[in-house]
Amino acid sequence: MIKTPIELRNEKLGSKVVKALQGRHFDAAYVNTKDEALKLALSYIPEKAVVSWGGTSTAKEIGLLDALHEGDYDLIDRDAAAPEDKNEVARKALLSDYYIMGSNAISEDGQLVNIDGNGNRLAALVFGPKYVIVLIGINKVVRDLEAAMVRAQTIAAPINRQRFPGNTPCLVTGSCGHCTTLDSICAQTVITRLCKPAGRIKVILIGENLGY
Repeated sequence: MIKTPIELRNEKLGSKVVKALQGRHFDAAYVNTKDEALKLALSYIPEKAVVSWGGTSTAKEIGLLDALHEGDYDLIDRDAAAPEDKNEVARKALLSDYYIMGSNAISEDGQLVNIDGNGNRLAALVFGPKYVIVLIGINKVVRDLEAAMVRAQTIAAPINRQRFPGNTPCLVTGSCGHCTTLDSICAQTVITRLCKPAGRIKVILIGENLGY
């Protein structure tokens, strides 16, 4: 099958980013499709493992959350918890074997940028779970760290904010207002420039536009 110019470009860019990630001690791989991403992600997770996740539309889009619910895993699912129990479930997720998340942006030189409100997703990325699987659509790749910061704040955050009730400027305008309200989901920003210990964070870069 002849590959399209978009597919060729994505593969070349994906290869460049994966090499940069590996140079920063991430366990990184590029796949062309959602189906390949699902297969690879599941290959990392043994049966009976304790698995949890942060808010990740990419994991839903590739079918990973459905596959986990159908498989033989010990799931810590904050979404299934009663409202009064969600914070406690989020704390338990920090002790999972595998934690699944997306990334708001990634620079071509292999740095992850993520922005969050409560910080549970960022906390898991930084420390706690034995392994973290980060699923990233090719649309999240930007030129450099500065562009990654801009993408996280001006694209990912205003889109994600539409998912929740509250009172922030971006809910009205769709644009970041640099607000300091308690409803803001931009309380913490984390730049992950190295994976420590080596291989703990497994990045799957997918050659499709996924997530926000």
